Amino acid sequence: MAVIVGVHGIGKYNYYLQAGRSAAGAAEVMRRKWDRYLHAALGGEARAYFAEIAYFSHLLHDGEDDDGPGTGRTKASAALERQAQEVLIGWARNLGVGEHVTGALKSFTGWLLNRLDTRSAAFAKLFAPEVAAYLTDQARREKSRQAVAEVIRRHRPQVVIAHSLGSVVAYEALWANPDLQVDLLITLGSPLGMRNVVFERLLPAPVNGRGERPRGVGRWVNIADKDDIAAIPPALAASFTGVDVEELVNIDWIDFHTVEKYLGCPALDPHLRPFLA
Repeated sequence: MAVIVGVHGIGKYNYYLQAGRSAAGAAEVMRRKWDRYLHAALGGEARAYFAEIAYFSHLLHDGEDDDGPGTGRTKASAALERQAQEVLIGWARNLGVGEHVTGALKSFTGWLLNRLDTRSAAFAKLFAPEVAAYLTDQARREKSRQAVAEVIRRHRPQVVIAHSLGSVVAYEALWANPDLQVDLLITLGSPLGMRNVVFERLLPAPVNGRGERPRGVGRWVNIADKDDIAAIPPALAASFTGVDVEELVNIDWIDFHTVEKYLGCPALDPHLRPFLA
């Protein structure tokens, strides 16, 4: 059976805290969950599908701000808040929300969050700070990329399955480490093509408006729910050379972005099944 490495998406810092601030503990809890999700979709005998989930969420959080109220805001955390507000606005403009509104960042983002429905507002509060932390803080970005690259290098997987923000980290980690070779990269609910938020900030930078499949990746399959507000646009082939297959699906109107729904999606089966014999 193929070795599979997973790369998680946004909103996974709670795993780190619940594991006693252990990245390895968080990764192991997630690995067991991802195995259950995939087994529920594939059926048959229960087995360990994932060698490891590359965990990086703790690298995007400032421990000084995680201890509760009263700790105060540093200049760095205030700057990150501004960057997160800018990410939120860029994301909302991709949705067509508030694109004509001007004003101070803080007042605009407050108005924006009040305008969104509950599920979208909850998503935005996770998405914007973590994406901003990754894309605007070079030290955090490099550490996150290294964490993912180290897991891939340790296991030498045939398949990497990267969800949400994890698809951005995996994409950059594979480009930054050309010695890493994988037969299949599967991106799930990926924001890689999101204009004015992610796409233009990628490393390496897109050339003439197009990114490219990392050189060590044999095949790239992208799967996105048509209503996933993280995957804007859901299709990546218009922005990236080397996307071999696009699967636009309809997984769940409520759980439009969870890895559980994506790993249970029938569209994943034909691409993954050949590696599981």
